[in-house]
Amino acid sequence: MADEVVLLGFWPSTYALRLRIALAEKGIKYEYKEEDVYNIKSQLLLESNPVHKKIPVLIHNGKPVNESLIALQYIDETWNDKAPLLPSDPYLRSQARFWADFVDNKVAVFGRKIWMTKGDEQEEAKKGLLDCLELLEGELGEKPYFGGEALGFVDVALVPFYNWFSMYEKFGNFSIEAERPQFVAWGKRCMLKESVSKSLPDQQKLYDFFPQYKRIIGIE
Repeated sequence: MADEVVLLGFWPSTYALRLRIALAEKGIKYEYKEEDVYNIKSQLLLESNPVHKKIPVLIHNGKPVNESLIALQYIDETWNDKAPLLPSDPYLRSQARFWADFVDNKVAVFGRKIWMTKGDEQEEAKKGLLDCLELLEGELGEKPYFGGEALGFVDVALVPFYNWFSMYEKFGNFSIEAERPQFVAWGKRCMLKESVSKSLPDQQKLYDFFPQYKRIIGIE
């Protein structure tokens, strides 16, 4: 019996995009269902994630898996014969999880503040983001990807945020590439991967959506 895989997402969500990339890397066929997360959430979403009531949700053979990093690990462990994302060594696995958590608790937070704030607060957010990217450049080192020669757990967790860099630069009036060229070079390498480029939304579509998004969340 074939696996039944459903992904509940919202097209610009960096967290849902992680799962789209991972499923593409693994070559897993799935049904994608777009959620109207700011208006009427589907009954399937409410039943699948009754605690947080948010996307993304991965539903595998009727069983929901919530929270993007948990679902990302689930994908890797379930289809472990295809393009592994996490290393087999326990210590290296722990380090990959650490940096993925760093993305959520640092990179995502500073990125969001850049387009949500102005003045000194925005300047602090820009510095915070650049400091985070400097640390990530150190972790990347001379490797083409955080996973080594192929996309790994950290790459998949992080690259959807790279897709938002033009938005950060627009609202923050700065150049990330000028400050962190090694990191941007990594992002460009990732974008050459079909699993990444075909999963991430078009930049113009993000631009067009953003004014509406800011009104929805009440910051403009």
